[in-house]
Amino acid sequence: MADTAGIDAVHVFSVPLRTRFRGIDVRDGVLVHGPAGWGEFSPFWDYDVTESRRWWAAAREAAVEGWPAPVRAAVPVNVTVPAVGPERAHGIVAASGCRTAKVKVAEPGQAAGDDVARVEAVRDALGPAGAVRVDANAAWDVGTAVSRIRALDAAAAGLEYVEQPCATLAELAELRRRVAVRIAVDEGVRRSDDPLRVDLREAADVVVLKVQPLGGVRAALRVAEAHGLPCVVSSALESSVGIAAGVALAAALPELPFACGLATVALFTDDVTGHPLLPAGGELPVRTVVPDRLAALAAPVDVDARWRARLGEVAG
Repeated sequence: MADTAGIDAVHVFSVPLRTRFRGIDVRDGVLVHGPAGWGEFSPFWDYDVTESRRWWAAAREAAVEGWPAPVRAAVPVNVTVPAVGPERAHGIVAASGCRTAKVKVAEPGQAAGDDVARVEAVRDALGPAGAVRVDANAAWDVGTAVSRIRALDAAAAGLEYVEQPCATLAELAELRRRVAVRIAVDEGVRRSDDPLRVDLREAADVVVLKVQPLGGVRAALRVAEAHGLPCVVSSALESSVGIAAGVALAAALPELPFACGLATVALFTDDVTGHPLLPAGGELPVRTVVPDRLAALAAPVDVDARWRARLGEVAG
């Protein structure tokens, strides 16, 4: 398999989450080692082989090539608040030390009032100077998005932006004409056939960059340059190995106007390293990660086999 040239170790990990997130309770994936260090390959299972090849390209870049030189030594991060009740949301933010919070909204089975209560609790925990952003994961049509965004903007006393409120770029363009809150595009870029050629001129104020879905740090830097919009770097719910790649991207961007969505290791009950990338003072340091807890977090035999088969399909 030509695409695995330089890879000298493959390990499958499995870590439970503290709270159900993106419909899953356990996060698993593959860690690979090469001459430049460690990389992570962990596409969600709804990604097909073609899309997953970008995730493999990112893992291979980390392990075999390494990353561009950083222009900053640390990056600011937001705390991520899952679709939990307001009391727990308040506690998560208060304990984080972050001055920006990204709040998950539009959770299936929850009502609009649940989102408002969660955002109000987050604003209270942050105080008036903190920034609140929400992520709807493309759950709304335009009409619903207009009403929900206005309510959430009021609850937050001003939203920094709303991430991917609708699924299509056409919907986002219409929505953007009807609300004053900035619109950030995530899935509309990373799940497109060609992230470099997506026309965001009417649909977005902010571009969300995620290393694995975009094919690596260098590929994500090319996406940022192609669109010429403010960027925010976010995670794909990775272990500290994958988060290190996101930090490398954020550290290499010429400008970094927003706190990054990279403090998601806190959503795990454990991590593949004894020195996880967790924020201190609302920042993550730019550094490498060595997964020294692979044996403790080795995936069950059936999960291991499933991931190795998937890696064979993608990298073969």
